[in-house]
Parts: sequence; C-alpha cells; structure tokens
Amino acid sequence: MASAGILAITPFPFVQTGHAAPDDAIRIGLVGCGGRGTGATADALGAATKSLYPEKSYHAENVVEGATVANKSVQVVAMADLCEDRLQLSRSELRKLGIQVPNEACFVGFDAYQKLLAIPEINYVILATPPPFRPIHLKAAVEAGKHVFAEKPVAVDGPGIRLVIEAGELAKQKGLGILAGTHRRHSAGYRETVKRIHDGALGEVLEYRSYFNTGATRVIDRQPAWSDMEYQIRNWLYYTWTSGDHIVDAAVHGLDIINWVMNSHPVKASGQGGRQTPFTDPARGNIFDHFAIEFEYPNGVSCCSQTRQMSGCDARMEEMFLGPKGVASLALRGVATAAASIKSRDGSTWRCRAQETNPYQQEHLDFIASIRAGQPLNEARQVAESTLMGIMGREAAYSGRAVTWEQALNSQKKWTPDKFEFGPLPVPPTPVPGVYKFI
Repeated sequence: MASAGILAITPFPFVQTGHAAPDDAIRIGLVGCGGRGTGATADALGAATKSLYPEKSYHAENVVEGATVANKSVQVVAMADLCEDRLQLSRSELRKLGIQVPNEACFVGFDAYQKLLAIPEINYVILATPPPFRPIHLKAAVEAGKHVFAEKPVAVDGPGIRLVIEAGELAKQKGLGILAGTHRRHSAGYRETVKRIHDGALGEVLEYRSYFNTGATRVIDRQPAWSDMEYQIRNWLYYTWTSGDHIVDAAVHGLDIINWVMNSHPVKASGQGGRQTPFTDPARGNIFDHFAIEFEYPNGVSCCSQTRQMSGCDARMEEMFLGPKGVASLALRGVATAAASIKSRDGSTWRCRAQETNPYQQEHLDFIASIRAGQPLNEARQVAESTLMGIMGREAAYSGRAVTWEQALNSQKKWTPDKFEFGPLPVPPTPVPGVYKFI
C-alpha cells in the first residue's frame, strides 16, 4: 500500500470541499486498467486514442504514440487492477503520453481499489472494472470523498442498482460529483436533437425504437494458470454475472437515450431473446446473443428495442422517435460524428450541423468544469435507471414473462458471487424461457 510519503504534495482545497479553483489539479486514480480504463484516462487528459467505441477497445492498445496531453492540470496519481499484466499494459500505454506512475502507487488484487482510495491526494477516481464491481467501488469512492467517473453499466442486478442509487444520494450530501459513461448525453449533436424533440419538433412522441445490433465480441482464450473466477473476469463479456449480458452492457447506450427523451423510465418490459451460439462452447459463457424487448412507459407509449451480438449480420446502432409531425433519428458514427436528423411530415428535413467534439473527452471536460464551478454533475440516478432498464429487459427475455420496474428494482436476485476470490466458480446454465424464474 502506498504510504503518505509516496505523494508528498500539498493537498488541494477541493479534496475536502468538492470545489476546485481553475488552476487546481485534478488527480486521477484509475481502478480497472483494461482498454476502457486506459482510454477513459486518456480522455480525461484530453489525449488521442485509437478506440472507436469503448466496446471495441477492451483488447486493443488505446493511446496514440506521441499524443499531446491537452488538459495540463489533470494528472494520474495511482492505478489499481485485479491483474498485474493488465496494469502493466496500461502503464505502458500511459507512458506514451509521458505519464509515469510509480511502482509504489500501483496496486493489484481484489483489494487494490481500497489501497488506491486511501491516497488522500486523489480527488478524481475512474472506475472501469467489469460492472459487478461498480456498486461496491462507487460507494467506497464516495465514502472516501472522491469525485467519480463510473463507466456504464453500473450494476448487473437489482441489489447493485440500489447500492448505486444510495451512493448517488450520499455524493449529493457530500457535494461530490458522479459522471456516468453514457457519453452520448455530452454529444453536441445528440443534445441539439433531443432539445428539438423536447421543444415539440415531433409533436407528442408516439413510438420509440432502439437498435444496438453489432458483431460478436472477441473471446479471451483461457490460460492454464487461471482459475474459474479469473477466467470469467477476463472473459467478462460472456457471463451474466460479469457483464449483465449485452442488453445491459452495450445496449444501455440506446436505452439511456430513450429515457432521456422520455424524461422518465419504463414501468414494464416484455419480450424475448435467445442464443444461436452453440451451448457447448464454454468460452461463450451463459449469455444470450439476441434480444427483442418492448418497454412500456407511464403514458402508455412503447419502446421497441433490438439488441444483437452475432457475426455475419447487419449492424445497426440507432434510436428513432416517431410523432405526428415527423420522425427523428439519432446515431453515433465513429468517435465524433452524430448522424442526427428530423424528417417532417411536410417533406422537409433538418440535419444537425452542431460542431461535434469527441464525446468521450467532452464528458470529462463537462465534469471537470462542473467541479471547478462548485456544482459537480451527479449522473448516478440516470445511469442507474438506464442500467435497470436493461436488467428488466434481460430478465423478461430470460424468464419469458413480463417484468415490472418495481420488481426489477426491489428484486433480491443476486447474480454476483458471495465472495470475490480466485478459485472454482461454476457457470450457471444459459437461462431457458419458461423454465428460468426471476425472483
């Protein structure tokens, strides 16, 4: 564990107060040193990365060699990860930016986050581990008095969601900020289009559609030295307990946009899903590879959501909103291009011309600006609700039965293990609709 002497520097006032002067340093502690954590850290520094979407960056080198650190008052103080090799790879990536994190401030293991949070100089924590760890880490970071960037999704089950909401309320009481990884809310194109919808460009929206159809994600090959627990965490996209399934992990982006436009969350979910990938392939865990869910909102309006992760199929990532005056379409093309338009019933088309910046960086710029203004953003509840929306859809498809918002939120169904420790961890069977029970 790092001692106080490792970082013998003068603490800044907002470490205690939540407020930063314009020239006060943001001191980052990174928890979760995979591709997304490394990329998020580079984004906070304002540096260039190679990753197109966070979902595609887990196994790729992220940082562009020789990239300039734009945010000079942002520093990286400490790093923590479950695995030594992941931490060292991340360190090598950050060295491309001239960032040197000393050995004494690098921690490995299930308790690594606790050692990092004990460093008082850290005032900005990036949480980018697989999502089942997010509720625990988020609550601990807020209790330690840190501002937090929490990558989406923020949980995999109802108990985790409740802990995230609790952490969000505690952050409000302590004057701390929580930024979510739902970066589209910080896209200029998305913001302009959603504002027009809220201002009545479509009239009363009558139907919503969300598509998150992509190719299959990469499978991590198991190494002989890895226990069940370690392998499942490393290959985390393919297990319900580690990812929440892809309707939670990936489709949360689109579901979050629907909630944003609705200014609400659904009251019920029903639908179906399944798995075309052979059940006999252990590397592909126990998740589904496709979902089709209908979400019902309090005003009776429905959202039809498609989610698919299968190779050789058409890709589509888009949100659509239909009203008596026209149809709006929102999609993120690449890192910094929002393909947003509104087609009116009179035949005219409005296309968003907003000057777009990289939303992965913009969200950190917005967060840091809010901290410096003494009004830190708190996105905990909105990302908790969007994550829970995905959980509702998953459980409806798994069980073959409708699931209400209250059932999902108050459920005692816990997907995470009772203990986080290396060793045996049997994989539950892939759920069979009509047989699997949601409790």
